[in-house]
Amino acid sequence: MDDEGLEKAAILLMTLGEEEAAEVFRHLAPKEVQRLGETIARMKAVTRERVDEVMDSFTQLAANEHMLVADNNEYVKAVLRKALGEDKANLLIDRILQGSDVTGIESLKWMDPTSVAELLRNEHPQIVAAILVHLEFDQAAEILKLFSERQRNEVMVRIATLDGIQPTALRDLNEVMSKVLAGGDRSRKSSLGGVKTAAEILNMLGTAVETSVLDFVREADNDLAQKIMDNMFTFDDVEKIDDKGIQALMKEVQSDSLVIALKGATPALREKIFKNMSSRAAETLKEDLESRGPVRLSEVEAEQKEMLKIVRRLVDEGQIVLAGGGDEQFV
Repeated sequence: MDDEGLEKAAILLMTLGEEEAAEVFRHLAPKEVQRLGETIARMKAVTRERVDEVMDSFTQLAANEHMLVADNNEYVKAVLRKALGEDKANLLIDRILQGSDVTGIESLKWMDPTSVAELLRNEHPQIVAAILVHLEFDQAAEILKLFSERQRNEVMVRIATLDGIQPTALRDLNEVMSKVLAGGDRSRKSSLGGVKTAAEILNMLGTAVETSVLDFVREADNDLAQKIMDNMFTFDDVEKIDDKGIQALMKEVQSDSLVIALKGATPALREKIFKNMSSRAAETLKEDLESRGPVRLSEVEAEQKEMLKIVRRLVDEGQIVLAGGGDEQFV
């Protein structure tokens, strides 16, 4: 939900009264409750006109929703796949539709990281990994920060190599926690964990912890470490770098390499690059992109990987700060 949507939802809840608003909150996820609560807390005064506008919008929306879908599961799948694409949607679909399988873990999402870390500290790394992959990436990262370095590294290796969760693993989780999961006898495998999940969590841990974990993984399996690194920061994520960082990056990249790399870039990323160049340099780059014929995908990916290596080096040198790191470093 964007800021506008959050504000509208907050205003609507404030008009409902405490009892009705509390009933709505009971049906929201922890992150949604937090974001809505923060939005309400920030609102000092709302004009009568703004309230009327929100209420009119809600009334119109409610009036148009005159029929509910017959198959809720299929509806959720279709909407998420259209909105997020097949890969991202499938992971989220699994989490949503197997809600009856993870009711116990849902309670962990409301607990502070310190409490969850204490609960899991003495459990086997495989069990911890199987639990953490059900949590939000940032919450999992905060919990891992509270573990010892060795335990944290061992858990991360298991997250990266976790190929879904079998029913036997669900039963193990049931033994570790009081009814952590329900439906342990189901034969369906949960598609959680893996290299991408490990990379997403590692992105949240900050540079110092990230280095320690990757060194540990590299000693055990160099290919696995490389796969995690490849997933940690993709070429599209260059768009998240601030303008100062983009300018530092442009000084290090050869023009021909940049042209080939941008052949596979999103329009938003291209615009980010253009606006951080001089008008003349940007026009030249645009002309080069238009005049360059088709380029093999393998060549585009190779040049993008070279640019990502430069990004990593500039991060280590302190010239670029990546969003989402947990070290709270500023330059």
